[in-house]
Amino acid sequence: MGQLQDVGEADGWRCWLCDEPVDRTMPPNDPRAPSLDTRISKGRAKKKKQDKGSLPTERLAHKGCNTGKGANDPVVPWPDHLIVVDPAPLIAAAERLERKGGREAMARCPTRSDADAVAAWLVGRFSRLSPELQVHTEIANTGGQFLVSLHTS
Repeated sequence: MGQLQDVGEADGWRCWLCDEPVDRTMPPNDPRAPSLDTRISKGRAKKKKQDKGSLPTERLAHKGCNTGKGANDPVVPWPDHLIVVDPAPLIAAAERLERKGGREAMARCPTRSDADAVAAWLVGRFSRLSPELQVHTEIANTGGQFLVSLHTS
């Protein structure tokens, strides 16, 4: 249980997939119970084969979220309350920013207030999704819509 405890503490006892709290006291077979997810995408799996010394990043997940994902690349959903057009896949954007830094266009929004809400949510979500990645947002008026981008610090 020591490894689960360490990963749980590092992730603030929040599921990295759904971003909801994980109750460490749940019975092991409950879908809300804590589990370790080995976060490896197809790109990371190729890199791991090349570099045998690197270990996969383990993250805390609900047993149900982890089981539902299976061996597939994870999909982290955007919340329904945000109004976005063309939302970027969060995991792919995080992996690109981790790998090369720079800027990622994340979504377009119809109003400035929608863009402000998206920007605030993205910074908070990325602080938990990729804690080692320092990001800030930029909002650009693109002729009737607002483009929200993430930049590495």
